[in-house]
Amino acid sequence: MMQELQYGAIKIQYHLEFSERKTLGITVTPDMAVLVKAPEGTPQERIEEKLEKRARWILKQQSFFLRFYPKQPEKQYRGGESHLYLGRQYRLRVATAKKNEVHFSGKEIQVYHTPKSTAQSVLTNWYRYRAKAKFAEIAEPWIQHFGKYGVQPEGLFMQEMPTRWGSCTAKGKIILNPELIKAPKACIEYIIVHELCHLIHKHHTQKFFQLQSALMPDWEKWKDKLEALMA
Repeated sequence: MMQELQYGAIKIQYHLEFSERKTLGITVTPDMAVLVKAPEGTPQERIEEKLEKRARWILKQQSFFLRFYPKQPEKQYRGGESHLYLGRQYRLRVATAKKNEVHFSGKEIQVYHTPKSTAQSVLTNWYRYRAKAKFAEIAEPWIQHFGKYGVQPEGLFMQEMPTRWGSCTAKGKIILNPELIKAPKACIEYIIVHELCHLIHKHHTQKFFQLQSALMPDWEKWKDKLEALMA
């Protein structure tokens, strides 16, 4: 039977089978399916605990097999391409210039780069610059709200993560994937709220999701939107 485990902002679907075996085994197939075989009578909590411990390995295996699947054509960072920013597509205009800079008009993204640099590097730096400011702006009211629960993050950081949108360290640091700047504001907000909830509930328990739903009742809508838009 199909089940799913919420791991951070990622939903891991797995096929669960019970048999007369003595140990619980987890396998990731080349088509990225997750198979869990457990001894008869194994409590669901025990299964999810094991999956939590192996989640990073599961995602690593899926990422490995994903390399062999047909991919969307990679961006060439040429004029006329469409690039995302805060959930909307903008046409890219590229030109060489004496200095590197990006102009955002609300209708298009204009990238100017020197002969020694590339449009890709200039645009990537612009995305990170925008992400740093925008993430802080979106997070600030939520950080203040969580102060009511007696918790506060150690800080807000950015880090490229191939399989996750965000994380909360044991010391309370909130880490966000800079690629989130391409998603709608509400999707970014969902990830921030999710990670802040981990300051109160470390694991994805019922109380964790009750808190998340109380703070952001439509979080599932934005989670699905994020996965669909950024796939």
